[in-house]
Amino acid sequence: MRHSAILIALGGNAITREDEEGTVEQQFRNTERTMQEIVRGISDRYQRVVLTHGNGPQVGNIVLRSELASSYLYPLPLDTCVSDSEGGMGYMFQQVLYNILHRKGMPERVVCVLTQVVVDRNDPAWKSPTKPIGKFYSEEEAQRLMAEKGWRMREDAGRGWRRVVPSPEPREIVELTAVRALLEDDFIVIAAGGGGIPVVRDEDGCLHGVEAVIDKDLASALLASQLGIGTLVILTGVEKVAIDFRKPTQRFLDKITIAEAERYLEEGQFPPGSMGPKIRAALNFLRNGGEEVIITSPETFTEALAGTTGTRIVRE
Repeated sequence: MRHSAILIALGGNAITREDEEGTVEQQFRNTERTMQEIVRGISDRYQRVVLTHGNGPQVGNIVLRSELASSYLYPLPLDTCVSDSEGGMGYMFQQVLYNILHRKGMPERVVCVLTQVVVDRNDPAWKSPTKPIGKFYSEEEAQRLMAEKGWRMREDAGRGWRRVVPSPEPREIVELTAVRALLEDDFIVIAAGGGGIPVVRDEDGCLHGVEAVIDKDLASALLASQLGIGTLVILTGVEKVAIDFRKPTQRFLDKITIAEAERYLEEGQFPPGSMGPKIRAALNFLRNGGEEVIITSPETFTEALAGTTGTRIVRE
């Protein structure tokens, strides 16, 4: 049975693995594996597909590259770094998908839309940076970077220390009309990469970039809701969501309701730096008319769509 539409949100770490350097060759290879699985899962099920993606490792490297070259070249503001990652990763996704579809004899209708996302200039996130970007550092390295560069850094889920930057809530997808038109013309649309380029509107309604990174899951939920898409899939590093994560009492969740997800969130089961934004995005999507959210890994995507694994979040 073919359903109408699906939005698939890919984590940046699905493209750059933790045990890899993150070279362009490695990213293309990982993208090929992921897109093969996605095409396998959607080909007989969904007529219209939107892909979004994270950019934490990638935009962090762009920022670091700019910092290291600051003695020779002008520095890049964070919104420009996000746009660079959105364009570069969009090119990679678009080319890999085109080639997979071409080899399978399917229509090669794939396009990347450079997407701006409006945020509120009065969002409290500006005063409390929380979004991790870039590589992992030891505590000693993090202390040195905070002293030398003025970065804000924090420990990230037991994996090391990372730089954190402001992450205001997404309010509006600027290119929504373009995405909808392409989707209705049967393109696979890659949009809101890295959460989209953060912009604010001035008093005249004109757009201006700001120094922030938008959470890609929250932006994906907003985009899916505004497009009227019924199914949101969030691909991450785990096959299923768990409560009491990494504790002796750990328990994986197959299916939960909005009320259960809210309770677990209030109990602190889903930390802000890891599963928290994904659950918040799922709740936003379902409250705004979405039918279901599936959280799973790229490797188990097809099985999760079939209902044999992954965590499903539904309204009731």
